[in-house]
Amino acid sequence: MLELLKQSLLECPVVRRGEYNYFIHPITDGIPNIDPALLREVACAMIRILNLDGVNKIVTAEAMGIHIGTSLSLMTDIPLNVMRKRSYSLPSEIAVHQSTGYSKGELYLNGIVPGDRVVIIDDVCSTGGTMVALIDALTQAGAEVADICVAVNRCDPWESCPYKSLVSIDVTGSGVHITGSYF
Repeated sequence: MLELLKQSLLECPVVRRGEYNYFIHPITDGIPNIDPALLREVACAMIRILNLDGVNKIVTAEAMGIHIGTSLSLMTDIPLNVMRKRSYSLPSEIAVHQSTGYSKGELYLNGIVPGDRVVIIDDVCSTGGTMVALIDALTQAGAEVADICVAVNRCDPWESCPYKSLVSIDVTGSGVHITGSYF
């Protein structure tokens, strides 16, 4: 399982952004195209490993988790909630700061109420900055995080916030190297 994801990661280009080796991939960047078979493989694998018992919302951050979240929502009939990069100034909106290896900014959560049981999904965890912001906002909203899964992991999972990943990688100037896989 995950053969399409693994092969596509091994073949994707790597560019240098300052001191950071950035891999460019359909699941994490939407470039060049998101192959439906690859997206289906990722979504099906996430469904297999996520604890969806009693979950009433799938939560992801804008932008690259949206296509995975949409696929999961369509396959499970669980509504999707997207944490956005801009404010909508709704009464219950929660703003949190996000800092990643290559960007900083605010994220805004709407539509989560106390007692919601959610899963967090995302395309990649590189530094954990987006995940920290998501968890902070969900905690402020009074939601229970049932499980967390990313398609591609490039950092060490935190003991305080364990999450699942489909594939773990290391990225060097010579390319992407797969260091582990759930399946």
